[in-house]
Amino acid sequence: MSRTNRLSASRSLARLCTGALLTTAGVGLSQQAWATEGGIGRPITGMQVTPYAGVVPPTDDWIVSATTIYYEGSLGASKTIPIAGQITAGVDVTAVYTILNAVKTWGITLGGWNFASSFGVPIQYTNISSFHGRLPNDHGTQFADLFFTPVVAGYHLTKTDHIAFSVQIYAPTGAYTSSRLANAGQNTWTFTPTVSYTKLFPKEEIELSLNYGVGFYTPNNDTHYHNAPVSVLDLLALKRFGSGWGVGVVGGYIQQLGHDSGGIADATGGNQGHSVGIGPMVTWSGKVQKTPVSASLRWVNEFNVSNRPKGNAVELSINATFQ
Repeated sequence: MSRTNRLSASRSLARLCTGALLTTAGVGLSQQAWATEGGIGRPITGMQVTPYAGVVPPTDDWIVSATTIYYEGSLGASKTIPIAGQITAGVDVTAVYTILNAVKTWGITLGGWNFASSFGVPIQYTNISSFHGRLPNDHGTQFADLFFTPVVAGYHLTKTDHIAFSVQIYAPTGAYTSSRLANAGQNTWTFTPTVSYTKLFPKEEIELSLNYGVGFYTPNNDTHYHNAPVSVLDLLALKRFGSGWGVGVVGGYIQQLGHDSGGIADATGGNQGHSVGIGPMVTWSGKVQKTPVSASLRWVNEFNVSNRPKGNAVELSINATFQ
């Protein structure tokens, strides 16, 4: 891989782990199955994959990013969800999730493997209301659960094929009260083994990337509710131009594996949730003075949704690489 391509991959790595997000109230509303407690879980449809998702560069850099996700969705009045220790029918949700993230690439190559680590501090605004006023409206801006990835291990299969493995972790550090609707924290640890893959077509300046992970939740000690694992698959196709701009399409599929258990899960049947979403994406990369900078903007519309809110998500991410 050329020095130019390594720098480009390095800039994009800053978002390798920040997309998993996230609305805790949705992204635990955190990115989830309004079968999960509180409604959504952690992933948001189509928000987990990033450009160069499977590339871990061999450079020794710090990559700092700021990512904001705006999510707005509704769960129909014919559906019930477990929230705030009760069961309610029909909910409107708005969440703005912002995470400041730092990635450290190790600058180490071992048998074709490269490594990195990531740590993020999120803040979330959440606004939740029920259709028929059974529960009072609730809103607030709070710290959400800390997010970190101890090790991202990437392997360069060929010059154009790259794969990365990681375990992404959320710690139950965010604001949480069992009787509130609008919680930024989920009061659970979440461990998400993840594999990311990137295929590059250098002549055409086209990239195909995917991100697949399964999130495993610990029980909520306050409510004894235990979310079932959540499977998340995101895909991205991107065409870049010499001007630094790129356009593409991004999509996602979220599927809860099994039924929730404990607490009030039995009263709702522990219904499995799923969603599918797709939308456009625009990227830019260049330099500000001598610092490599990149940005991306995407919009994902959810459809074919069951047992979770259906809505739209918009994400804006900006990152810079410090060598």
